Amino acid sequence: MVNEIINNDFEAVKNAATAVVDFNATWCGPCRMLAPVIEELSEELEDVEFFACDVDDNGALAQAFGIQSIPAVGLFKNGRLVEMSVGFKPKSAIKQFITSRA
Repeated sequence: MVNEIINNDFEAVKNAATAVVDFNATWCGPCRMLAPVIEELSEELEDVEFFACDVDDNGALAQAFGIQSIPAVGLFKNGRLVEMSVGFKPKSAIKQFITSRA
């Protein structure tokens, strides 16, 4: 399951041992393509928590993490950003991005 980040509330991400945050926007075509991939991975990778962050609704978070291009997938460990992947990538590449660093 992918949890929505609302009102720039990042507490759940900070409290997760390993979290993936999909920074996106509703108007972004590649973001819409990535959303089902992230949903599938959230079902497969049970030890990772998944979040979606609409950059238009959560501008402070997007600014805090320097999001300039979307989709951007951030991998967080204990609330700290470990690495960022920018742009649409196939499921296998996103899965490897997460599992090789998780």
